[in-house]
Formats: sequence, C-alpha cells, structure tokens
Amino acid sequence: MDKREFLKGSAAAAAAMVMKLNKANALPNDSVPRTNWSGNYHYSTDKVLQPASVAETQDAVRSVTGVRALGTRHAFNGIADSQIAQISTLKLKDISIDTKASTVTVGAGIRYGDLATVLDAKGYALHNMASLPHISVGGACATATHGSGMGNGNLSTAVRAIEFVAADGSIHTLSREKDGDRFAGAVVGLGALGVVTHLTLQVQPRYDMTQIVYQDLPFSELEHNFAAIMGAGYSVSLFTDWQKGVASEVWIKRRVDQGGTSTPPARFYNATSATKKLHPIVDHPAEACTDQLNIVGPWYERLPHFELKFTPSSGQELQTEFFVPFDRAYEAVRAVETLRNVITPHLYITELRAIAADDLWMSMAYKRPSLAIHFTWKLESEAVMKVVPQIEAKLAPFEARPHWAKVFTLKTNQLAKVYPRMADFRALAKEFDPKGKFQNAFLRDHVDA
Repeated sequence: MDKREFLKGSAAAAAAMVMKLNKANALPNDSVPRTNWSGNYHYSTDKVLQPASVAETQDAVRSVTGVRALGTRHAFNGIADSQIAQISTLKLKDISIDTKASTVTVGAGIRYGDLATVLDAKGYALHNMASLPHISVGGACATATHGSGMGNGNLSTAVRAIEFVAADGSIHTLSREKDGDRFAGAVVGLGALGVVTHLTLQVQPRYDMTQIVYQDLPFSELEHNFAAIMGAGYSVSLFTDWQKGVASEVWIKRRVDQGGTSTPPARFYNATSATKKLHPIVDHPAEACTDQLNIVGPWYERLPHFELKFTPSSGQELQTEFFVPFDRAYEAVRAVETLRNVITPHLYITELRAIAADDLWMSMAYKRPSLAIHFTWKLESEAVMKVVPQIEAKLAPFEARPHWAKVFTLKTNQLAKVYPRMADFRALAKEFDPKGKFQNAFLRDHVDA
C-alpha cells in the first residue's frame, strides 16, 4: 500500500540470496528487530536464537524454559511473543523438489516470493499466494494466511507434511497421507506444538496469468451476484472505503490456461474497466502493483497484489480481518457498512476475498467456504482498538472468525464457539508440549492451549 516504503530488488538475486543465507553464520541477537513488521508491537524479550539447521533448532529449544518461533514478523499481535526467548526460523531456507510426488519441501523461514522464483524456474507453481509475497511459509501456514479464490484454499491447504521440534527437542513429522486428523490439527498450529522447521507443499505445473481491474461496482450488485462476482476469475479482490456503497476497485486475476487472455468486457456488473494501472487505494501511485490491463505474466507476478521486486521494508499500518460464511457474505458486508463513519477515518482500505473451505482444525475457513473482510488501518492503535470491538459485535451473528495474526479482541470463550475442534487442538498441543514451553499470553487469552 502507499504507506509502505519499497526497496527495489531483482527476483533472480533474491533466489541467489536464498542459497547464500543457508551458508551464512547466525547473526548476533541485537541484529534482529525487536518489533513486528509494522512497528505496532514490541516483543518482550531480547533473546533471539537463530539456528541454521534442524539440529541447531533442537539445541535451541532444549536450551530455554520458554520460547516462541519468529518468522518474518508480519503478525500484528503478540502471537510470536515470549517473555523468555524467541527462535528465528529465517535461516531455515533450504528447498528440495520431489518431481515424482509433485511436492517441494522447504525450510520454514523461506519467504513465498523467494520460493516462487525458484519453483517457476523449475517449471512449477503454487496454487495460491498472499497479497504480499515477503511473508515466510512457516508463519503463513501456522496462521492460515490465505490469498483468494472461490476454489482456492488458504496457503496451509497446500501442506502435505510438517516437521517440527517439540518441547523436549525431539523431531516429529506429520503427513496428510499417514496422520490424517492429527495432521489436520497440526498444520495451523499457531506455534503451540513446537518450532516448525520444514513443510512439504503440493506444487503443480507453472502457469501464466492476466489481471484486469474494474472500478465502482455497486454493493447492490452483491445481493444476488456475490458468488458470480467472486468466481469471475481464479482470484478476485474487491476494495472499498465503505463510504459510497461501492467496491471502488475489483481485481480479477485469470489463468491463461483457463481463458485468461480473452478480451474482458468493458462493463462488469455495472462496474467499468480501468484504462490504466491502479493502486488499491484510489488515486495513489501504482508503480509497485502487479501488472494489470490483461497483460500476461507468470503466476507469482499476478497472484500477489505487489511485484516481488518491490519488497516492503516497513509497514506503517495495522491489520484486522474476519472470516464469515460465504452464504451470508452479503448480509455481513451490509452489517459492517453501518459502521462506515466510524471505520473510514482510521482506514486505508478494506479488501473482500473468498476462500474455499478446508479441514484444518484452526483454519478460519474450517468446514465452511468463507468471505474474508480485511481492514488495513492507519497506524492509530488507540483509535483502531475502539473500532474493532464494534466490528466484532456487528459480525457476531455470523460466527466470525478473526485472522490469528491480526488485531482482534475476542477471547477464548468466544472463539471456542466458532472453532468446534478447539478442545482437540488444546489436547494435541499438550501432547507435544506438556509443560507449556511454547505457551504465551496470546495463546492463554485466545486459545487457552
């Protein structure tokens, strides 16, 4: 978004850097930033261990009485915080492709943007990516971070196996093929089971995409056409500031192998096609955004909203997001809209996205196709924390589930009502962490694991 500072870099150089970082020695502890990406959350410890291998991760876990895993610091709350120590996964960046199984096994600290360039060069692709490609695979999957698409599950649905170090330093691997339900409980693990070291992801043959943008889609069109609108492409995003009863922009990402090069119509549900490249925030510079105007490009340069060569160095913002059942999406949007005059003064933009249902216990889309209502706020913490509970109240009738890594106020007793497997998750966490080494204030407040 416009509030981020962007540093230009080469995608090829990023891939080379992955290999270089694997060989580098651990950085000194004071080189690790002590706030999250946006600067709104300050971590409670200065002790940051930075293992460069699984064996070093085991030693690190054994060396402390309490610890939390830390990735690219993109969480906007205390989910990665610890009073005692943190273990950074950013030096775990190895990549191994299994061509027979169509999978890739990666170190948990690798960023999606770096992984994507390597995969594409080898002829492979992922099924989805988040709007920003700089987040780590481990952190994204542990919090059910997503992307968009009526038929696309969140990023963690690509996981086929997960390797982690438990509280006693032992290594455990769970796979979808062999461990079924326990695997489904562990993938979106919120850091409660251990420090994830590797994940195996399903890949597919690489593909190309196009992206088109429409402007000013009336909310009234959503009442009877929500599914058709959100299903108009492989991935679709609607942006709004809530003030004019419209989605100011509709971003439609289409796969070339699914007709993505066809000429788009000039009008789309009473929205008009854009004639120039646009930023999600109207009238802001679009240089950093991925190409639009139906220009063909590789999957990893279309699924995110921002180009890989523009890597956010800091984000002066807050984020909140709630998932509601898609069959009640229109009602939920209209419910939030009633707060428009409370929301807009503190808002950069809201994005609406669809996510397919999955079977992962702690996923926000568990057992239900969902609409994600995402708020990118100005960095006005006090004001935002007054608005968020009002949004939660409006969305309570829809059994809204908050994104685990973003700002929300709902507590364990409220969340247990919308996560039917929460008690099972607590039991699974206790199995691998009987003394609570990985517990922190966030888990006690929201999961009580």
